[in-house]
Formats: sequence, C-alpha cells, structure tokens
Amino acid sequence: MRVFITGAAGFIGTATTKELIANGHQVVGLARSDANAEALQKIGAEVHRGSLEDLDSLKRGAKETDGTIHCAFIHDFSKFAENGQIDKRAIEAMGDVLAGTNKPFIVTSGTGLVAPNVTVTEEMRRESSPTAPRVSEQAGLAYASRGVRAIAIRLPQVHGGEGKAGLITYLLQLARQKGAAAYVGEGNERWAAAHRLDVARLYRLALERGTADAIYHAVGEEGVPMKQVIEVIGRALNVPVISIRKEDAGDYYGPLAMFAGLDMPASSALTQQWLGWKPREIGLIADIGQPGYFG
Repeated sequence: MRVFITGAAGFIGTATTKELIANGHQVVGLARSDANAEALQKIGAEVHRGSLEDLDSLKRGAKETDGTIHCAFIHDFSKFAENGQIDKRAIEAMGDVLAGTNKPFIVTSGTGLVAPNVTVTEEMRRESSPTAPRVSEQAGLAYASRGVRAIAIRLPQVHGGEGKAGLITYLLQLARQKGAAAYVGEGNERWAAAHRLDVARLYRLALERGTADAIYHAVGEEGVPMKQVIEVIGRALNVPVISIRKEDAGDYYGPLAMFAGLDMPASSALTQQWLGWKPREIGLIADIGQPGYFG
C-alpha cells in the first residue's frame, strides 16, 4: 500500500514510517522543511512538501495514495485552541478528497481528557470541551459515514528514546526551569503509557485491518503513578522532588495545568482483542529511568 503520513519525520511518525516500510508498504511523508525531507529520504520514504496549513498539499497527498495516517499536531499548549482548529481544517481537507473512496484514514487523538477519573476504554466517545480543544477524533470519524474507512488511534504518553515521552517531556522542561520536580498532592494520579515501537505497530495494524469508525488504544501500561515519573525526573536533573497543592498547580505548570493532578488511566484490552496487537517493549519508568534518557 502507498501511504501518506503527516508528521512522518516526527518522533512517532518516524517509527511508523520505518514500520510500514519494513512490512512492504511505501510511504509518502509530508515534509515542511529541508531537514524533514532529508530525514525521510534517509529512511526510504518519498517526500511530499507541504504543511498542516497548506491544505492543497494535504489534499494532493491524500488523493494520490492508498491510505492516509495523520500523525502531525502542533504541540504548543499556549495556543492549544488555535492549534486544534488548524488540526481540524487539515483533517477536513484530507477527509473531503477521500469521501467515497473507502480508503483508510487514520487520525490521532489522546487517551487523556476523554472521561475523568475512570479507566478509559475504546468504546467511550470523546465529547467536545473547551478544556480539550483538540477535535481530531470527532473530525476524522465523521468521515466514516461518508465512504471512508475512518479510524482514530488514541495515544497515551509515548516514550522510546530521543529524550521524549509525551507530556512528561514538558514536565522535565518545567522542572529544569523551576529547579524542582513537582507532583500534585500525593502523586497518585495515573497516566497511561506506551513505547513508540509498539505504537508504530498499532498504526500499521489499524491501516491493514482496522474497521471504519473504530477507536484503538495504543496503550502498553494502563496507568503509571505520577509520583514515580516525577521522581525519575528529579533524579535525572538532580533537583528536589516536591508536592504542591492542586490550587497552586497553575503557578507551577502554566499551560499544562489542565493535566496537573488528573487521573488518566486507559485500557487497550479491546484493541488487543480486535487487532491482535500486543505491547512488548520496555515500560515507561524503566525506559526513562535509564541514564542519559533525557540527555
């Protein structure tokens, strides 16, 4: 299959591109810069120049290939609502040219903020909310009724090298700036996690076997206690590990305050049953706890 991937040169996109190529697919990767184009060429992908805001480039990429995987998102939480709308317009541009083709169209969402303080499952639908302005899931799955094999993959905190681990990367940056690594209250809230190589395999399986209007969870661990994560960050940076009150979270976390103290476990039991996917890589704490993980 010839597959168009947005974010193909990114942390998760690179692993997904390699996974697809290793399994006989051709990848056409969206590249917004010369550096991205060069990185894609090195791993054997065809380069398609454009960006999330260049809607014509997205339409061409989706129209001229056999399937589309949308991994890209602008991760600037100070402009979360604005970036959510950029994402929505990008999805609609690609979805419109795919209407009636029955081609696979995979969009990327998150396991967090679906439902508070419960273990989120694939059968729980995400509702629009001012506190969660990313609407990729709703926008993408709307095309299932328009003759597209539209699928959503929800990601937890994704780790696996390059000093990155989803929102945990931002927590590390905050700890470096503040001179202390902080968790809220007792730090008992749980965040789901997965290794990016496991995530990449799920994108491939969803592309090959996934059904229209399905939601799949790329979850390797249902819930890792936040206190354990913050303790790893503290050791990595050699800074104090402290507890802060929920009401003080905004001062410490800034734009990330919406996630502070939030219990966000998620299950992948149904995904494993439906697609035969099994996470097999190293767990979050063992991975990010390795010397030099964060540089």
